[in-house]
Amino acid sequence: MRPNSVSCSLRAKRPLPGGGLVVPSPAILPCYAGWCENPAARRKLGFRLLPGAARAAGPGAEPDQGRSPLTDLSFTGLLIVAAAAFLAPLLVDLAPIPAVPSIVVELLAGILLGPSVLGLVSIDEPIQVLSQVGLVFLFFLAGLEIAFDRIGGRPLRLAAYGFAVSMALALIVGGGLEAGNLVEAPLFVAIVLAATAFGIVVAVLKDAGQTTSATGQLIIVGASVADFATVLLLSLFFSHQGSGLESTVLLLALFALAVAAVGIALSRARLSPRLGEAVARLERTTAQIGVRGAFVLLVGFVALAAEFGLEIVLGAFLAGAILRLVGQGELLRTSRLGERLEAVGFGVFIPIFFVASGVQLDFSSLFESVETIVLVPALLLALLVVRGVPASFYRPLVGRRAVLSIGLLQATSLPFIVAATQIGVELDKIEPATAAALVAAGLLSVLLFPIVALRLLGADDAERAGLQEAGVAEGEGL
Repeated sequence: MRPNSVSCSLRAKRPLPGGGLVVPSPAILPCYAGWCENPAARRKLGFRLLPGAARAAGPGAEPDQGRSPLTDLSFTGLLIVAAAAFLAPLLVDLAPIPAVPSIVVELLAGILLGPSVLGLVSIDEPIQVLSQVGLVFLFFLAGLEIAFDRIGGRPLRLAAYGFAVSMALALIVGGGLEAGNLVEAPLFVAIVLAATAFGIVVAVLKDAGQTTSATGQLIIVGASVADFATVLLLSLFFSHQGSGLESTVLLLALFALAVAAVGIALSRARLSPRLGEAVARLERTTAQIGVRGAFVLLVGFVALAAEFGLEIVLGAFLAGAILRLVGQGELLRTSRLGERLEAVGFGVFIPIFFVASGVQLDFSSLFESVETIVLVPALLLALLVVRGVPASFYRPLVGRRAVLSIGLLQATSLPFIVAATQIGVELDKIEPATAAALVAAGLLSVLLFPIVALRLLGADDAERAGLQEAGVAEGEGL
């Protein structure tokens, strides 16, 4: 039986014949179906056998003699995953091929090392825990990237209109794929298609020196709106709680009030001179109080979202957004807190998440039928249509080439696809083959769209420079 390392968690005491109980000790650990009655597996997973269970399990069952669960943990798989995460950016930098985002190589490395190909790594406890931390850190840093002081006015309105059109197009595409028996959850697929890889897009713009340009700001605003809206919609319609829509909306409203209360409290605490002096002193010591405080905020919002039955990625995203909003970027710039958080996230946890995602991806199922193979180019085209067409809203503000580049970068999507498909498979909303097809389409979008978009931006810059020499100015709407 194929294990599901996310959904097969043992959440309560489990009775065995004869009155025994298998109890997770000391924490909830992944439980592979059919292993709980196996003594060796219990020891490997860190379970202890209470009196009465040994008799029920048979003469071969031996109760653990107070052994620590850490004794039987293996870190070999984590070592392989960490090595792959370390080598991925080096390979991207040294290989004589066009530059690609390292997360693409990390995902491909996970697929190669996982059960789909070589079978060298499977998801165990250390990988699972660090991968989950990487997932929430990814959305935390995405929220941290939103520059609230730069977005607003007409660009924000156009971005909101554009996302509404994207969702309408995505629903049409999802319905068409369902009619063709290619997918079974059109709304879920629509939400996934409407997302934009905010982190990748910002990185591409930074490398190209476009973050402060008119076109770059429009792209950032559009990606910010799509990032927040898709995370919100995913939590609203596909939460682990399984509540009705009315209950979920109520929980979401209560969660929003709690987030607002925390934000107000942090804003007031920031005005305290005494507290500010203490934080400034501790920032220069090994206490690294800023990083600790950010981590408390992240874990607190994740735990709060889980308690409300919402997706933890929503809590992580809002934690980053609140941290950015409270300081309006000032604290992040002066204390270099943003750089240190990126070092923790992108240096440790996030690469492990992407490699582990590749390991868990059932890539072999992609080739089980012609339908799933055809689904990949269909989804890639859907990404381009759903997020590319609404870029035409920006035509009054920028040139034609800039509009095309905005559409291509808005259609670039991968991190959200990876995270969302894991949730979808766990909730039985999509099949593993559909998840693999979505991830494959996302990989292709990251490989192809940014390269073409940057070339168009370069040509647009050259054209604008020529126009300025002739005394013509563009982009006055911003």
